[in-house]
Amino acid sequence: MATTDPISDSALRGIEARLIARATESDDGEAIIAEFCEALVAVGLPLWRLSLAVPVIDPVFRGVSLAWRPGQGMAFFPTAHGPEGEDTFFRSPVGWLRANDLAFVRWRLDQSNGCPDLPLLGQLRQAGATDYLLHAAAFAPGSAMEGVCISFATDRPGGFTEAEQAVAAGLVPVIALVTAKLSLSHTMREMLGTYLGPATGARVLAGEMRRGQSTVVHAAILLADLRGFTAVADRDDPLKVVGWLDEHFDALGEPVQRHGGEISKFLGDGFLAVFPVAEPDALACPACAGALDAAQEALARNDRLNATRRRDGLPPLEADIVLHYGRVVSGNVGTDRRLDFTVIGRAVNEASRIERLCDELERPLLLSDAFARRCGTALVPVGEFALRGVGRKQRIWGLAGEAAERSERTA
Repeated sequence: MATTDPISDSALRGIEARLIARATESDDGEAIIAEFCEALVAVGLPLWRLSLAVPVIDPVFRGVSLAWRPGQGMAFFPTAHGPEGEDTFFRSPVGWLRANDLAFVRWRLDQSNGCPDLPLLGQLRQAGATDYLLHAAAFAPGSAMEGVCISFATDRPGGFTEAEQAVAAGLVPVIALVTAKLSLSHTMREMLGTYLGPATGARVLAGEMRRGQSTVVHAAILLADLRGFTAVADRDDPLKVVGWLDEHFDALGEPVQRHGGEISKFLGDGFLAVFPVAEPDALACPACAGALDAAQEALARNDRLNATRRRDGLPPLEADIVLHYGRVVSGNVGTDRRLDFTVIGRAVNEASRIERLCDELERPLLLSDAFARRCGTALVPVGEFALRGVGRKQRIWGLAGEAAERSERTA
């Protein structure tokens, strides 16, 4: 076994204090952990790799791992939901530790026996690692963020000394505390972004969560609706129907986000999205142009999805989209302890009234006169219509040739 000078207790306490201070002032987990690892190496811990593995509350991923190597910095490894992600987890050291209900394990990678057949251990051994320590630390119960698994690996011949193992074990509580804080910050941002949208979630996280706390904004409005959904829902298995609905929302919603919009609300078989306008007085409106591009791409994606569904013998769901422009109120509405961050106003109501004309006019995309004046695209008028609750008739526009395209879509 190699002999080394002991790491002073005062040096370790200083590193821990710096770690806590950095985590208090910043949410940059990768930079904070990298700095911590480099400080440990500087005081003599033969650290070749450190990793943190945590479950996350996320619609796409079940967990993430951060791994540090000297000279390589941090690497990020997400594990997806689903069978493939489950298999990856259970074939990992963390999955092995959980399956065996342990809080700690040490594997000497430079010895020929005693290690389970796990892909990561084989990769680390091949890369030169000699010793691997894995600790589990639990967080407070009540959420899917159960805790963190922390691994320390070295490539020094003979592995970690007993004193170095004790140093690593002593660092686990402070690493767990910092990881809990960073995970909570990440989860708050991700959850609010998932349920409210990134921009709206950031407003709530900044403290905008009192009832009546709202802002009047000018915006391009995109209202999407799936025709025939009620009939499909009535005759097919409800779980299958929800899956189909999600597929169509993916097709329709992705272009909205990519072109600068944010889905404000799902409305059963449709959704309302807004594209904030920076310069309301400018008739050349980038937000309106982005909304129109998003609408056209969304309809094209939905058509391709329907073609696949027809080929598979499944019912298609055609989409209608309305584009409007106006002032909306964006903010908190509800009871004192149960709020909804939403978009309301006359312009939203008008968009809903216009959407009812799509089927009558056999056009999947209709644009209001207020929107048409700002989108910078050649359009064709389809008529003037009295909308319920609106004092005067509204001129409605469409894209040239779209009525014929609709008949081809549904043939």
